[in-house]
Amino acid sequence: MLAISKSLLENYGGCCFRAKSSEQVLSVSLFRWRTKVIILIMKFRVLVEFDPEAKRWSAVFPEIPGCATEGDTEAEAVANAKEALALWFEPAPVKLPKGAKMIELAVP
Repeated sequence: MLAISKSLLENYGGCCFRAKSSEQVLSVSLFRWRTKVIILIMKFRVLVEFDPEAKRWSAVFPEIPGCATEGDTEAEAVANAKEALALWFEPAPVKLPKGAKMIELAVP
């Protein structure tokens, strides 16, 4: 969720919103700095199914190795899947060898 404070809008000359859909792209322009921030929301498929043996619901992301969870109900499994996805994408500390550098890439 993106929160833009009222003071930010007042201090930097207003804001212009443009979105292809409510969940795809939110573009924010701060006119004083002429800066554009684009937030892309990626969607992932999650396989949710009931396991009669365990009597619990599982949630597995087929495209993300090792990202899976479970819950007592389907709703709990989906809520846990959202948390698992967020944790999966959290950056981990990386010790860089001498001469190496870390760069960030974005998917267009």
